[in-house]
This record gives sequence, structure tokens and C-alpha cells, in this order.
Amino acid sequence: MREFLVVLTTTVPEGTDPAEVDRRRAAESVRARELAATGHLFRLWRPVGELRSVGVWRADDEADLREKVLGTLPLWPWMTAEITALKPHPNDPGPTGLTA
Repeated sequence: MREFLVVLTTTVPEGTDPAEVDRRRAAESVRARELAATGHLFRLWRPVGELRSVGVWRADDEADLREKVLGTLPLWPWMTAEITALKPHPNDPGPTGLTA
């Protein structure tokens, strides 16, 4: 699988029932755990003070990422995505074991 840097911004459509937003957010949490368990969601961050997420995702290619991975997220219809394919840098020190 290839790795992709993905920036996701969610914009809830005006007039959406708050119960629908809550339902989708709860389902999003479940789906994210499933995608992590299958190796598609590698890391995910939220920039401090911002309502967007930045993550490293894995898929066979960008089409697969959009259709079979991100497209399965309950909030996907409300999201915009900036996707950048990644490749290892020759100076990458590898995993450091740090989580913070």
C-alpha cells in the first residue's frame, strides 16, 4: 500500500438536524477505528485551534483511497480533501516510538 498525507475539512450543511450530525460523528468514530484496524488509517491529528484533521492514510492508489477508504466515512459527503501522495525520504530516521 502507498501512503498519503490527507487534510480533511468538514463543513456541515446549514440547516442539518443536530441529531444527524451527532449520528454521523459517532459512526465516523467507529469507521475510523475499523480503517485503523485494517491499516488504512495510520495516524491522525487535529491542528490546535482548527476544525480540520491531518492524517497519514494508506491505500493502493489515490482512486482507491477516495472510493474505498475515505468514501466510506459517514462524514465524507460533507468533507473536502487535500491529498498528497508520499514516498520515503532518503533521510527519514524511521519510527521513533514517540506518540506526542
